Amino acid sequence: MKTLVDFLQAKEIEKSQIFIHLKCSAAEAIKLQYLARKYMQGQDDVLVLDLLQELHEGDNYEYLEHLQEVKILLELGWFHQQSFTPMKISEVTPLELLNTAVGLSPSFLKLLQEGTLESDLPEIKPYFDHLEYLQDQFFRIELYQKMSSIRQNVHEHSLGIDIIQSKLVLLEQRIDERVKQTAENLVLDKFFKQKKMTKYEQVIFIALLREEYSSTDTSLREMNSLIDLISFDEYQRIKNRSLLEEGSNLIGEGIIDYEEMLNPFGGISRAFYIVDEVLQNIIHPQKNKKVTRLKLNALVREQEIFELIDSETSLEDVVLSKKTEETLANLMRQVDKEVMNRLIKWGVKDKKSGIDARIIFYGAAGTGKTMTAYSLAKSLKRQVLAFDCSKILSMYVGESEKNVRKIFDTFYDLCEKTKTEPILLLNEADQFLGARSSGISSSADQMHNQMQNIFLEQIEKFRGMLIATTNLLENIDKAFSRRFNYKIEFKKPDEVQRVKLWQKMLPVDAPYEKDFDVIVLSKYGLTGGQISLIVKNTAYKVAVRQNPVFTLEDFIQEIQREKDANFDSEKSMGFINK
Repeated sequence: MKTLVDFLQAKEIEKSQIFIHLKCSAAEAIKLQYLARKYMQGQDDVLVLDLLQELHEGDNYEYLEHLQEVKILLELGWFHQQSFTPMKISEVTPLELLNTAVGLSPSFLKLLQEGTLESDLPEIKPYFDHLEYLQDQFFRIELYQKMSSIRQNVHEHSLGIDIIQSKLVLLEQRIDERVKQTAENLVLDKFFKQKKMTKYEQVIFIALLREEYSSTDTSLREMNSLIDLISFDEYQRIKNRSLLEEGSNLIGEGIIDYEEMLNPFGGISRAFYIVDEVLQNIIHPQKNKKVTRLKLNALVREQEIFELIDSETSLEDVVLSKKTEETLANLMRQVDKEVMNRLIKWGVKDKKSGIDARIIFYGAAGTGKTMTAYSLAKSLKRQVLAFDCSKILSMYVGESEKNVRKIFDTFYDLCEKTKTEPILLLNEADQFLGARSSGISSSADQMHNQMQNIFLEQIEKFRGMLIATTNLLENIDKAFSRRFNYKIEFKKPDEVQRVKLWQKMLPVDAPYEKDFDVIVLSKYGLTGGQISLIVKNTAYKVAVRQNPVFTLEDFIQEIQREKDANFDSEKSMGFINK
């Protein structure tokens, strides 16, 4: 405590032992001394107004000239605000600080106790093992984080950053010296040299590695967080984006990869992670186990249950009713990663589990249920494993109950082997979801009930995102209905929607008769699936003519023909805007 006593008793503040570390003027250091004395009297904070009036007496408000000194001490990190509504220092004028309370920061108190900023730096000696080396590297990331935090809460040229940066330079020099003195190769250092990674590439890698070890929140995995970590001004932010883009060394060499997620504001954010095989070699250098992520499409080809769908359309491409759009928008917010993290923090959700959602899309054929499921997957950056439930009886006669379980077991197995989270789509799920027979009159009824009971059991404990499509919600057994988080209705499009559908689906470069009016076509009550097929059928008819021009009559004839053929009973994959 000699340093503390020396500072408290110093009559010439420049001669105190710690003044050289403060990087501030004598006038600013006197304010630190004043607060240190108050602290020793049991007072944690003081009003800036009281501090200035006591140190700078006078009747002409001379103390106001010293407000800037208080702001500098806040920027340096020696003072911190004690108010309930802290302000971002870079955005306030000195006068705004006059009636706020300030106290000594933990950093300054530590300096008073230790007498130096280098007390927590490692000794220059050989590393004992790989973990000791990692400990220094993780401390390095902590300093980068502190600088990033100061830049965001103060400004990019804060004096406080200079202090931490000086400490960071010393730490990096000591790490280099310790590596040189270490006889055995350190796995991570060797990896950096093999991959010829630059200083900032190393920082990104270590930050992601620290996330793996700490298992804390994923704030450092986000692209902007990683860029802010290594960027000291706007120019560097723009320049450093290239380190995390396609074609960069880190991604091109298979060192790191990323997942894209929809954020609450409708944009796409990237969350980065270290590739499994690289991570395995770094964390467990003694084990030669090779970890690879199997491709989902390769495994799907080896089984006969699912069809793998990579949708080309997102939710922006689908024409839906306003209410359905709102429900889906709410669903997207519920499955956002930030929302998931909140639920985990509140203890509502298991930290290890991904997105859990069980959804029913119901409505008439051709209203876009299946296409919307595909488009939702596209918006969530996921693939779809689709199963046609109408085939369950024909595929598995005699052992339906056993093979209902097989559907879900195969889904979980594919997810586990590929380390992915595809959406499970159960199309035409009416017979799974329908009301169970109360009076069983045949073995077929008994088998059907057993199959439904097993399906209900699987839905109850389902892990992941599941979408079931059905035509009639009224027929669904109440026990099933309760198991689904969302029940989203797909209504037939109204006239406004039909105008939009016709405009989007009509061939763009085709010739049309004079005065061709899509409003006329929109008067016919058609679903999106019907409009899609009518456009295609009409195009085939017109294309073979000598004078291939589309007329309203061509479409009207095709509309009438399809309506006369009871087209509503046809099944459609949905509809899109292109």
